[in-house]
Amino acid sequence: MRCFLAVDIGASSGRHIAAWLENGRVQTQEVYRFPNGAQMKNGHLCWDLEGLCNHVTTGLKEAKEKGFEPVSVGIDTWAVDFVLLDEKDQPVGDLVAYRDSRTQGMDALLEKTLSFEKLYAITGIAKQPFNTVYQMMAVLQEHPEYREQVQDFLMVPEYLAYWLTGKKLHEWTNCSTTALADAKTKNWSPEVLAAAGLPEYWFRTPVAQPGASLGKLRASIREEVGCNPEVIVTATHDTGSAYIAVPARDDHAAFLSSGTWSLLGTELKECCTGVDSCRAGFTNEGGYAQTTRYLKNIMGMWMLQCIREEIGKQYTFAEMAEMAGRSDYPAWVNATDNRFLAPENMLEEVKAALREQGSPEPRDLSDLLRAVTVGLAVCYRDAISEMSTITGKAFTSLNIVGGGCQNEVLNRITAELTGLPVYAGPVEGTAIGNLIVQMIASGDIASLQEARDIVKQSFDIKEVC
Repeated sequence: MRCFLAVDIGASSGRHIAAWLENGRVQTQEVYRFPNGAQMKNGHLCWDLEGLCNHVTTGLKEAKEKGFEPVSVGIDTWAVDFVLLDEKDQPVGDLVAYRDSRTQGMDALLEKTLSFEKLYAITGIAKQPFNTVYQMMAVLQEHPEYREQVQDFLMVPEYLAYWLTGKKLHEWTNCSTTALADAKTKNWSPEVLAAAGLPEYWFRTPVAQPGASLGKLRASIREEVGCNPEVIVTATHDTGSAYIAVPARDDHAAFLSSGTWSLLGTELKECCTGVDSCRAGFTNEGGYAQTTRYLKNIMGMWMLQCIREEIGKQYTFAEMAEMAGRSDYPAWVNATDNRFLAPENMLEEVKAALREQGSPEPRDLSDLLRAVTVGLAVCYRDAISEMSTITGKAFTSLNIVGGGCQNEVLNRITAELTGLPVYAGPVEGTAIGNLIVQMIASGDIASLQEARDIVKQSFDIKEVC
């Protein structure tokens, strides 16, 4: 059986999903799953880089043991975080997570040499405290010795692919999120690098588009895992992969990748970096086939994930959704507010936000869940309205992929508030998008449109009107 393998790693878990084409449909099977999360280390919130590498290879072994010998493998993760490398391509320092507070004040520091309006005009990336440009500036503030010690860097999925192959490439959909790249030239911006005080020699590795090949596995990895797939550079940013899998019905669809983050936007042929777009907080990220993913970052399922942890996982996400659906609480919180990025306690932060805006006191957990759920739907509605005004598109539907598409209460409220039909699914949108790039690269699927047509036929897409 000719199959492919997606390694899809999110902020809370990772999974290896095998896929193959059968009677014109994509069939999938999860072969390995592992937990992920950031922990405090040396005063910073960090990812376990060695653990991630080990899970990638363990998943490949599991695939082989379960009877899958993939033609190719592709890796996607979250964006903006990176691994610094020395002259021998060994990691320098810890892999610090984007929710760490080290970037505080870096935006103001950069704006002494480059205004945010100019930065946005070049990169098209909305201001977020975790943007890679601010992270790299913070690194050099804390470790000035890295200026000479570091010779290169790779984004997280790029490093994991390097771990497998010994070959380095940057990938555009991930590089585009850094606020260090020119949205028009699709390469690093010398003007931004100079303004941020970053060494140009850190940016020597070439930038490739999704579908490029890194070749086969290193000999030691090949011997360990028992197979030798080609490593394809997918859309390595998980949102880039998720957007590929959206089974849009026309060119006027709004897209929502719903997971830890809610990334609501649309596909454009050109980036949109005007003043109105800048003020509205939209971002222009690279998409497959050199499209632009025009979107807004909304806190997403992160808020509900935190609440579930804080209540000791007493309820499932489905049960939490039902609780929100039963509540008649009339107020909501702004799910684009950075106060919810990494609070010490999400429940208390939601209560504080409601108090500060003069809302009624929540009676119980159901009211708090309602405030978050409606807040997300309101942000979706407002983002679609703003996006329509800025782009001139009249949107005909909202298409949701990712784990968050299973929240039927949120889907229903979103359909009510936006007045649009909501199409929910596929759930594993990111992994499917990853696999689609591999299948197109191999010639098994001819085009992105053909792939989206296959997705429609292959997966349960629920319509909410």
